[in-house]
Amino acid sequence: MTEPQQQPVFVIEKIYVRDLSLEIPHAPRIFLEREAPEINLQLADSHSVIDGEIYEVIVTATVTARLKEQDKIMFLVEAHQAGIFRISNIPGEEVDPVLGVLCPNILFPYLRETVSDTVTRAGFPPVILNPVNFEAIYHQKKQQEAAGSQPAQPENTVTRH
Repeated sequence: MTEPQQQPVFVIEKIYVRDLSLEIPHAPRIFLEREAPEINLQLADSHSVIDGEIYEVIVTATVTARLKEQDKIMFLVEAHQAGIFRISNIPGEEVDPVLGVLCPNILFPYLRETVSDTVTRAGFPPVILNPVNFEAIYHQKKQQEAAGSQPAQPENTVTRH
């Protein structure tokens, strides 16, 4: 008799804020400004093995609000949203896409909330991060790795009105 194939296991063990920083370099005068800032978003993700089939995945957002006319930073928020995931009985070549696409997709709504809440608590209107296509980012990284170049981090610029 053949041994029954074990079912794939994917479990979210923990989701947490690993690191969070806020800078308002021109406070309190910056709160008197009426110019709409330009919002710049930089995203990155990483993962590491904690123990055997347990992984930590981190999605990092760096949000910078800058007054374009004055070239003055209103605020800068950097948030590292992390998760611990148990992944087993998944073929080796399929683990990397799970860590690079599925896990960041799970973490991103938490990251969005962390950034928005931090900016609001700092006294500014909330910054709502637009959805991100982590699958496209993953495939872009793989293509760049295959070409032998350093993967570029996605960057979005949005002007708030």
